[in-house]
Amino acid sequence: MATTLSFMLPNPTTTNPQLSFPKTSFLSRSNTPRLLFFATHFPSSLPLASTRVKKTRKHILLCSSIPIVSTNTTHYEFHDDSSEVELRLELEDENISPGQISVDARESSLVIRVQHSGYQKTLLDSNTLYGMIKPSETIWYIDEAQLVVNLKKQDPELKWPDIMESWESLTTGVMQLLKGTSVFLVGESTEINHKIARELAVGLGYTPLSTKELLEACTKQTIDSWITEEGPDAVAEAEGAILESLSSQARAVVATLGGEHGAARRPNKWQHLFAGFTVWLSQSEAADEESAKEEAKKNIRDGLQGYTNSEVVVKLQGWDATYSKTVAQASLSALKRLVLSDKNLTGRKSLYIRLGCRGDWPDIKPPGWDPSTGAAPPS
Repeated sequence: MATTLSFMLPNPTTTNPQLSFPKTSFLSRSNTPRLLFFATHFPSSLPLASTRVKKTRKHILLCSSIPIVSTNTTHYEFHDDSSEVELRLELEDENISPGQISVDARESSLVIRVQHSGYQKTLLDSNTLYGMIKPSETIWYIDEAQLVVNLKKQDPELKWPDIMESWESLTTGVMQLLKGTSVFLVGESTEINHKIARELAVGLGYTPLSTKELLEACTKQTIDSWITEEGPDAVAEAEGAILESLSSQARAVVATLGGEHGAARRPNKWQHLFAGFTVWLSQSEAADEESAKEEAKKNIRDGLQGYTNSEVVVKLQGWDATYSKTVAQASLSALKRLVLSDKNLTGRKSLYIRLGCRGDWPDIKPPGWDPSTGAAPPS
């Protein structure tokens, strides 16, 4: 079963997020938690009155009478040469001619096939290239028993660890893009936040932290017993204090509490969460991808939960801890797009922390601004 993932890209000049839905999919098993949708956006301190949707490019499926044999055994070499990347694939037959080869390059996808012995064999089929390319400038040729494909990057500054997105390429690339900025995982489930935080921390080489574990270690009691004794508000206040202490922590992935007792559920508790990049792991009851998109947009418009302040949204239908890495990889992919959409983001996060996490994200006010009154500093 193929699942379609979609991205919401931030527009730094407005308070309303812009939505775009490029098609990308991967195979998942029937019992895998379905990644219905994931998005990135800038939270706004103002209510979102509307959401502008970009027109999407139609994707046409070309049918052929020639049967297609897919394979993942093709060996390839990859090289990043600043403005372009070079891919070399083994053809395994020196007698193959250019007329037998098909190279279909799109902005974010690449499909390479060769017609051989009456069949069309797929050498490479990636609908998630690591970065965006300029399809019209694609050059390919045969060098002995290798097919050489040169792809021109849209962003020459982006270093590609590999030709396509994978767990290995994303962990390597996103670690460099984050520049030490921490990641906070929020959502309705404490368990899911914890599991994905562990996966991300291992992949990124970050420190895994859990507010649940920190709170229970400090109070010598479980979160459940604390809620019973003092109520959810007391737990949320305590978690807020923990988040304040972690706001200056670099290179950490922090799993927060889910449910009504979690600080992240409350819009007025995000002052210190804005110190890092926030990922909302949102459990969805939507039946399909389109319904999940509408659900996500409605969540953002309504702004009824603090989670809608998140910069990245990953929607899940179902949950199985066995597939934590799949969810973590989707989170990394969305984080990559978020940071690449505004390369000043990590610097602005650093500035926000240095100014004391005053709650003025993303519109950072000058030094001396008073968050209690909103008054500008004296000139």
